[in-house]
Amino acid sequence: MSEPLHIAVIGLGTMGGPMARHLGHAGHALTLYNRSPARAERWIASNPDIPARFAANPAEAAEGADVVITCVGNDDDLADVVLSPLGAFSTLRRGAIFIDHTTVSARIARQIAVEGRDKELLCVDAPVTGSQSGAEAGTLSVMCGGSLRAVEAARPIISAYAKRVVHVGKSGAGQTAKMANQMCIAGAVAGLAEAVRFAQAARLDLDKVYEAISGGAAQSWQMDNRWHTMAKDEFDFGLAIDWMRKDLGLAIDEARNLGAGVPVTALMDQFYADVQAMGGGRQDTSAIIRRLPRKGSA
Repeated sequence: MSEPLHIAVIGLGTMGGPMARHLGHAGHALTLYNRSPARAERWIASNPDIPARFAANPAEAAEGADVVITCVGNDDDLADVVLSPLGAFSTLRRGAIFIDHTTVSARIARQIAVEGRDKELLCVDAPVTGSQSGAEAGTLSVMCGGSLRAVEAARPIISAYAKRVVHVGKSGAGQTAKMANQMCIAGAVAGLAEAVRFAQAARLDLDKVYEAISGGAAQSWQMDNRWHTMAKDEFDFGLAIDWMRKDLGLAIDEARNLGAGVPVTALMDQFYADVQAMGGGRQDTSAIIRRLPRKGSA
């Protein structure tokens, strides 16, 4: 275990809440902030064995901290909790570590790194993959952007809730890598949805089909974790479509800036827009199968 530190965690949602729990169990002193007091109260009730102090705002949370970790919603949320007059950077001490796990644009990640430079902060943009189950189990994969010094300083902290921590490049590179990750997921889920509906239309035994194809080149995390739930039209898992569309929008914008073609990603984004229009915005990304009518039964 790394040396106990004073860590402020800002954002106690699906990913931030479990991260805070792992850090508490690792022996770190926690100061926590969440914009919704109800969520903070639920965290307290769920973690009675972890002593933690709750702050009234991000600035209070960051005061005296060795490390600040953020995990919020989008660019605007991140700018508010970090760069506003009551943001974390207004009180964070010189030389502290700042780790952001929010999936945001590479632009704001680079902006935050520049803002932190004057205070000699070690800033890391560190989006994660591995879903809610990975956060709960402490097995997330983290892609980090920032200087080598910053990433190596953050590594033992992140390792409390991650099994893989990879330094992919300079500030903003972590976010760009996460965009690539989401592009891969969107395409894999869409292909999986078509395969499930195809097998249903053929009146195949879906368990047998899964057994036959999951050991070969078609195998994927999505297949292992979503084949059976898709077949049963169960979508209460993982990343919501609303958030996936936010992520794909970031990827499409960045691709435009880079002059890179992403036609499949653009098509997947439209497919998810169709499911949003059907009322499925809060359902898991595997709900993309709802676009495809069921023609048979397994």
